[in-house]
Amino acid sequence: MGKKGKRDKKGKGAEKTLAKMEKKVSRRAKKEEEDLEALIAEFQNLDAKKTQVIESSCPPPSPRLNCSLCAHPERDELILFGGEYFNGQKTYLYNDLYIYHIRKNSWAKVDIPNPPPRRCAHQAAVVPTAGGQLWIFGGEFASPNGEQFYHYRDLWVLHLATKTWEQIKAPGGPSGRSGHRMVACKRQLIIFGGFHESARDFIYYNDVYSFNLDSFTWSKLAPAGMGPAPRSGCQMSPTPEGNIIIYGGYSKQRIKKDVDKGTLHTDMFLLKAEGAGKEEDRWSWSRLSPSGVKPTPRSGFSVAAAPNNRCLLFGGVHDEEEEESIEGDFFNDIYFYDIGKNRWFPAQLKGPKSEKRKRRRGRQAEAEAAGEEELQLPPPQGPLEIVKEVVAEDGTVMTIKQVIPAEDKDSSGSEEEEEEDEEEGGALGQAVEPCPRSSAMVAVKHGVLYIYGGMFEVGDRQVTLSDLHSIDLHRMDEWKVLQEMDPKTQEWLEESESDEEEDDDVEGAEGGEEEEESSEEESEDEEGEQQHPAVQPGEAQAQYVARTEQYWLSLARSHMGPQAKDKKVLKVAHAMAKTFHEDPV
Repeated sequence: MGKKGKRDKKGKGAEKTLAKMEKKVSRRAKKEEEDLEALIAEFQNLDAKKTQVIESSCPPPSPRLNCSLCAHPERDELILFGGEYFNGQKTYLYNDLYIYHIRKNSWAKVDIPNPPPRRCAHQAAVVPTAGGQLWIFGGEFASPNGEQFYHYRDLWVLHLATKTWEQIKAPGGPSGRSGHRMVACKRQLIIFGGFHESARDFIYYNDVYSFNLDSFTWSKLAPAGMGPAPRSGCQMSPTPEGNIIIYGGYSKQRIKKDVDKGTLHTDMFLLKAEGAGKEEDRWSWSRLSPSGVKPTPRSGFSVAAAPNNRCLLFGGVHDEEEEESIEGDFFNDIYFYDIGKNRWFPAQLKGPKSEKRKRRRGRQAEAEAAGEEELQLPPPQGPLEIVKEVVAEDGTVMTIKQVIPAEDKDSSGSEEEEEEDEEEGGALGQAVEPCPRSSAMVAVKHGVLYIYGGMFEVGDRQVTLSDLHSIDLHRMDEWKVLQEMDPKTQEWLEESESDEEEDDDVEGAEGGEEEEESSEEESEDEEGEQQHPAVQPGEAQAQYVARTEQYWLSLARSHMGPQAKDKKVLKVAHAMAKTFHEDPV
């Protein structure tokens, strides 16, 4: 048999272990899911009261995580569905549908009869069939206290042209899960990975399923070769040839009783369709070894298809796990993966140049009108060489040299110009970009990347964002703030306050309009009352300052515009933070 036989035997052993674990988790989760099914049915009865389609203009969606954001295949619109919000005590689940009109920079809420049940951590994909279809699979429903979970295995389609929901009931699909990935590829929906969790157990998957969009049938794929280890939250991107790329992800395993160890995956695989066009497609796994500068290890990143045969990765978090706590470093960087060249590289923001040119031309005109002598420019300097060392995943040290050529008279400027450029485009000027976050929702339309929401943590407190940013992926010149986050929507309740809330489990899990209306009334009645808990002293205070400072500066900068002076922006950020009982800047 040799090495190949040993690998096959090892693979079969792993499959048996996985099957046993799945049965164990299924038995323990059955009781939990039966309890939650009654609650889900109650919510569906409420949704059944909707009898007609109602689309109405509305404020931006409330803060939420793990929803889906997709670009309409034919219109200049983004489609947001579902999600969850946790305020420190309760978990709120949603199944509402929002449309973002790109040209108008406005939101509309669409109430459609018989929608899917409330859920988060599902997957959505759009196809251009019959005026556009939005397909949704899986996800989870959580009890209000966040201790019980129901994992969906249902498949839904939203017909965008007629605004109707339809549940597709086809046998042989994946088991219930969340954190999986799904992409549309050549008239198929391909699903990979995910996890299933109960109160005491969990299991991660690495299986692959295909749903045929013509025959409406499921198939479990059995690719040849060694594939990725079980994981959730990975990157999954289709290629023009009909293949699938998998990168990264997260999984955990139990090392002893009540002690779990998480793993950040940084490997990369290609799932190749060997028999495309035949009655039964044959698939195979192969490992990729990309060149370039890979993203640093992280979880909770977001991915989207980018122009020029590329896909992109945004944000995420790297958690430092200790015995009793987890501290996370959050990111707001962008990495591109060139599919054709099998190469990673970080995005570089070029910055707008038109304003600098206008200022220089204005100064030259003033100098000529006053009869002043031309500015004496310093002699040109030689080229500048910048050397950076980057440590790759396998420990290899890569040396990157960047040579910046000497500036000529037309491109160089005076010290005064450089100082002004630093003031208007320096550290604070870059604060217009999204603050570091994980679990952001992303979509690309007409070569423009849109980033909605996400979250970051400060000690035990979770800050759920609802801002909307965009950047032109062709020009990569500047971020645009399309929607600012309203700090009034931030609510965090300490665990010690939970006794007052325990009677409202159903209302809390339902979320939606009733929750938003009641929170508005409470905020009016308690206008002068502090909305955020006091920050703990010491290390937690330092973390809070570091992570909220950039948010307030970003908010102030977006209010005042990129041309505002740094000192004025800092003053406004200080005033805004103080208004909302936070003073980190």
